[in-house]
Amino acid sequence: MPIAARPRSVRGMLLILLLPAGIGLMALAWIIHGALLERMTMDLVERRLKDEVAFLEHQIRQSGGQIDTLQTGDYFQEVLLHAFAIAIASPSGQSISPETWTPILRPLLTSGQEGAVRARDAEVPSAPSQMLGYRRAFTVDGNPFVIIVAEDMEALHRSQAKLHIWTAVVSVLLVILMIGSIWLGITLALRSIAGLQMNLKKLQSGELSRINADGPEEFRPLVRQLNRLLDSLDDRLERSRDALANLSHSVKTPIAAVRQILEDTSRPLDEKLRWEMAARLDDIDAQLEAEMRRSRFAGPQVGQSVCPIKQARDLLWMLGRLYPDKSFELSTDLPENHRWPVEEHDLNEILGNLLDNAGKWSSRWVELTLSEDQEQLKIIISDDGAGVSETAHSQLGKRGLRLDEQTPGHGLGLAIVHAIVERYQGQVHYTSSKVGGLTAVVVIPGSDRFGDRSDN
Repeated sequence: MPIAARPRSVRGMLLILLLPAGIGLMALAWIIHGALLERMTMDLVERRLKDEVAFLEHQIRQSGGQIDTLQTGDYFQEVLLHAFAIAIASPSGQSISPETWTPILRPLLTSGQEGAVRARDAEVPSAPSQMLGYRRAFTVDGNPFVIIVAEDMEALHRSQAKLHIWTAVVSVLLVILMIGSIWLGITLALRSIAGLQMNLKKLQSGELSRINADGPEEFRPLVRQLNRLLDSLDDRLERSRDALANLSHSVKTPIAAVRQILEDTSRPLDEKLRWEMAARLDDIDAQLEAEMRRSRFAGPQVGQSVCPIKQARDLLWMLGRLYPDKSFELSTDLPENHRWPVEEHDLNEILGNLLDNAGKWSSRWVELTLSEDQEQLKIIISDDGAGVSETAHSQLGKRGLRLDEQTPGHGLGLAIVHAIVERYQGQVHYTSSKVGGLTAVVVIPGSDRFGDRSDN
């Protein structure tokens, strides 16, 4: 079926897939039933005829081969409880009962075929068109005998056809019952979608803050992803509000100082005042840049991923141009096209700030290691610089902290890294490298480790 013609309803799709399959299987079962019924009937009749031939042989042996004294016809029909035909060939002649079967059975007496024999489409008046018999040849006191016991298969086939028709009627009824069962099952299974739709309406109206995840197992991943999307939107809104509040608080004091200088007409704008105003404006510019960068933090988002190898190589090439006298190396076992569930700008901020900090303080080389272990994403950046004392490791990442005031900067790079990693529920810690420099280790949980906030 073309994709454009497929039903958009889940119920319609399931019915289109299940009903033909059910009807086809029922038809196949009906065909197999007919074949098995035919086979079982033929085997049953053949075994019965074989037993009756053995019974006749026993009677002939007891009579010493005198078939004239052998009771046939109605006698055997009363003993064996059904109507059939008997053909006996002996040294004294042939005996066929009933005589109307003679044109069919006489050729079989001299055919030499042993066991089951069949005659089909025989056009003999008063004789069946289809016959199944069993032929056996033996000797009594050196005299040859041939016995054939045959049965009319037309009546049996009519009974089979009637049974097969009733089987078809029952199959049709079962198909109708199956359709009703499938419809009821689909309706009951889709009731959970109605509950999900109700939760979405309550979420829109503000009655719920998150969608309840205690639903069918098949819908739980969808509900978790929706809740994660809601978490991401709430985090962005919270970051925007915090950024505005922080920006307002941060620039209020420098702006007041600049305004005070400009409004004080008694003081000339000498070189010292100009320097103070430039310093205050630099503070304002730094705060604006920091808050704008913080506002761009995305945090964990559904459907967002990045190729860390490509992004790391681009940054290492750029920093190699910025610090041409230093070597930047990449070490990783990840495949070239491997992706991490991290927003591209966030990973760029983490790697960029840590690598720039390492390049600034290193002597000759900086090494970046990317790995993934036990659903954890690891970023390790080491340098061969002077390092930081172990007592100062815990101070790194604090906003505005600068351990060396002689180096240009505002002390915001590591703080931004900490803020981004916290959005991903990760951790940043620092150790001394093997050559005495600083090693920064970032650990971020994989996508399956992000927490869900699903409450009623």
